[in-house]
Amino acid sequence: MEKVKILVLPGDGIGPEIVDSAKDIIFCLKDLFGIKFELSYYDIGFKALKEKGTTFPTEILNLAQKFHGLILGPVSHLDYPLPEKGGINPSGEIVTKLDLFANLRPAKSRKGIQTKNSKFIDLLIVRQRTEGFYPDRNMYFGSGEYMPTPDIALSTRKITRFESERIAKVAFDQAMIRNKKVTAVHKANVFRISDGLFLEAVRNIRKSFPDINYNEELVDATAANLIRNSDFYDVIVTTNMFGDILSDEASEISGSLGIAPSINFGEKLVVAQAQHGSAPDIAGKNIANPSSIILSVGMMFYWIGLKYNEKKLIDCSRLIDKSIDLILNDKKLRTKDLGGKLSTKEFTKNLISVISNNK
Repeated sequence: MEKVKILVLPGDGIGPEIVDSAKDIIFCLKDLFGIKFELSYYDIGFKALKEKGTTFPTEILNLAQKFHGLILGPVSHLDYPLPEKGGINPSGEIVTKLDLFANLRPAKSRKGIQTKNSKFIDLLIVRQRTEGFYPDRNMYFGSGEYMPTPDIALSTRKITRFESERIAKVAFDQAMIRNKKVTAVHKANVFRISDGLFLEAVRNIRKSFPDINYNEELVDATAANLIRNSDFYDVIVTTNMFGDILSDEASEISGSLGIAPSINFGEKLVVAQAQHGSAPDIAGKNIANPSSIILSVGMMFYWIGLKYNEKKLIDCSRLIDKSIDLILNDKKLRTKDLGGKLSTKEFTKNLISVISNNK
């Protein structure tokens, strides 16, 4: 690969600040490993709304397909105007229109960071992203959420065999390189048809992985067991909304959402995206923790490295993860949200130093 081409979408709130930190880490790795990175920037969110009348200009979708990966900063889509007035959710638009069906969200304890249940946690939630109970991704035309009368609100859920099997295959593949254990999380006692179809699809894929220890569990039981018995889990595979909620819970138990990475990917493209939101209340104060987006970039490098057989990118990913562990183990090198006193820029500067000294 001559160049690693990355499209950068800074987003809203603290997005531009933490994405800027990720950019500094990329430039550090560029010098250390001699990798040619090409970063291109495009505005989304409120800045794009002001300049172009939409939070997500449509040309981004065509542009994105020319890149190896995207960095998507947090967005404040809850505060956007209605879609017909330009308030499009960039995250939903990207995953649906570019078919980024898989979301990997690891929850991992970091040395020195106190977990909420005093146990070491290292699990992975594999979440389906392009269907489920999300109104912007379950209808051919219009929204899956609608009101027949002013006093009735309805929401449609879409589950397909094809997407359920695709996400199950990702989960079992991930389990094969981890601890060979998969838990399918569902609510089939209530959603007998839709979650029944999901489980049927997962069981079908399971047939090709006889070495995997396979379990099924109701989502409410999983929510409780993550607190009580989190070391039971290795890979959790589930539908869109369940995965969103459980991954936030697992990440918070493991230490903090501020250190929780995430990637979305399909057959051709990967997006690095922090698990947390845009935190507009602290935007511009130089106190945001950039760990989540930096670790997400590391996951993105690993995905691209595997896809294109680029060992240097895999080495970059491992170095990022190792260096974050080292820096978070020292309270003096943390940001305020993790009990430290460093600003975003100071944290990034120290992380660059640790990366440079541990190559």
